[in-house]
Amino acid sequence: MSRNARSKSYGMEIIGLNAQALPTKAHISGRKESFANYIYKVLKQVHPDTGISSKAMSVMSSFVNDIFERIAVESSRLANYNRKCTITSQEIQTAVRLLLPGELAKHA
Repeated sequence: MSRNARSKSYGMEIIGLNAQALPTKAHISGRKESFANYIYKVLKQVHPDTGISSKAMSVMSSFVNDIFERIAVESSRLANYNRKCTITSQEIQTAVRLLLPGELAKHA
């Protein structure tokens, strides 16, 4: 092992890291996944001449994330109630009906 390689691994051992624990490129760049592109495409289909601010886009993306998380939690709970290991479309459909009111549940 060369002196350079030895000193690099030694430095990582001192701070309690191993080579596998280093952050990936996506973590370093700080990229956040969002639904901005999809929200924008739907907006343009519904209202082609309307724009959206970045703050409003952030709110919409947070809203979509929140709804998806609620559906996932509820469908997981339903699968557990029925002693099933797999979340199927039936659990997701039931979760949507429980979470969304009236007409929204019918069209979702």
